[in-house]
Amino acid sequence: MTTDPPPEPTRGPTPGGPHRARIAFRRWRRTRPFWAGVWTGLGGFVIFFLPMAPLGKILQVGVGGIAGMAGGVLLMAMALLILLLPGQRHTAGVIAVIAGVASFPLSNLGGLFAGMFLSVLGGSMAFAWLPEKPARRRRLRRTAPSAPVGSGSV
Repeated sequence: MTTDPPPEPTRGPTPGGPHRARIAFRRWRRTRPFWAGVWTGLGGFVIFFLPMAPLGKILQVGVGGIAGMAGGVLLMAMALLILLLPGQRHTAGVIAVIAGVASFPLSNLGGLFAGMFLSVLGGSMAFAWLPEKPARRRRLRRTAPSAPVGSGSV
């Protein structure tokens, strides 16, 4: 027999656990072109892994496979740049669009069109994204009383 007191029951989840993490992620996500980075990264993923498919499913073998892998890696790097450095979104967006369009002749028709479409979509979204401006407080202006109608001089 032990003399230790029984353990106290826990009171549900810790305060703020997953809910606080979700709110923090939402706040982080809204300060950058999140969906542009996701679409660009997904397009790069498709372009990167399509050349690694079985030989029967690959449309172009050889240099196209290497170009596809290089283009896919470049697109995934641009997706990380878009997500982590939103100030560089214009440069990363333009490079993503160029790499996505270049993947069409270089890599199995741009990842069978899906990778090309996703990378062009993500790059253009990154280029067009603007950070949200903080809400401005409206000041009530006190205007001078207007002159009565018809009392103006000619």
